[in-house]
Amino acid sequence: MFGEWAFTERYDGRVTATWRETQKANRRALLLERAAALFAERGFAAVTTAELGDAVGVSGPALYKHFASKEAILAELLLDASERLLDGCRRILADAAAGGASDPREVLGELVAFHLGFAVAAPDVIRIQDRELAGLPVDVGRRVRTLQRTYVSEWDAVLAGARPDLAPAERETRLLGVFGILNSTPHSAAASGAAAADILAGMAERALLG
Repeated sequence: MFGEWAFTERYDGRVTATWRETQKANRRALLLERAAALFAERGFAAVTTAELGDAVGVSGPALYKHFASKEAILAELLLDASERLLDGCRRILADAAAGGASDPREVLGELVAFHLGFAVAAPDVIRIQDRELAGLPVDVGRRVRTLQRTYVSEWDAVLAGARPDLAPAERETRLLGVFGILNSTPHSAAASGAAAADILAGMAERALLG
């Protein structure tokens, strides 16, 4: 009987701890989502911690259980976005290499589709990605910019294979223009709806390869 009681106590303790961890993770994820929406709509500087707390149903000071500061929330949003974009890009390139893909134009098409998918899934993050870099601590801003430069360089290597006639400066200009096109998805969707992604994908591929 005592052995069973001890087992149940330990089991219940683990379940309770797991439940609390899950609830904390869910609250943290919700906080990031609501913060991204507020930052995108009103700008980072205009949003207060009290408003962030209200958005997830907690007091402002309770936010510090999840993040050290409002800047830490912005840092996680922008670092996570840059890391996910780079990881997704590298998975596409690795899959292409493993499958023996020889046409860099097809790989560029996959990269365009991937970036568009990210922009559609996380429009608020896309909107604040460049606009709010100045609100980051210097070290975090440096990390985000490094990730972004690496992301561009991965695309550049593919574009160089697809258009070996282009000088590096022109490739960079085309790539930066294409990211501007793709990152306009949250705004373009308001005008063109579901067709926006197809329109922008075509524009991007023509800008890269035309």
